[in-house]
Amino acid sequence: MSSSWTDDQNKLFESLLAIYDKDTPDRWQKIARAVGGGKSVEDVKRHYHKLQTDLQDIESTGGCPGSNRSSSGGSSSNGSSCGKANDDKR
Repeated sequence: MSSSWTDDQNKLFESLLAIYDKDTPDRWQKIARAVGGGKSVEDVKRHYHKLQTDLQDIESTGGCPGSNRSSSGGSSSNGSSCGKANDDKR
């Protein structure tokens, strides 16, 4: 069992999720084999669940790291565009 993931393995994993969607037979086995590095099916499933949790956290905070820790309780006036689309470049 290999629990650490390299950046390359993580990028590959995310790409493989699109290739092997939820309807793919033996999805987790195929992803584990393609990622390599000794990853087991359980490693891949655990990594997927962590990714889901991370995405939920990002969505709930608007994509801003630490935005749920604001002590001011109000909106920021520092001009940060964290979590907002940049409409100026359309």
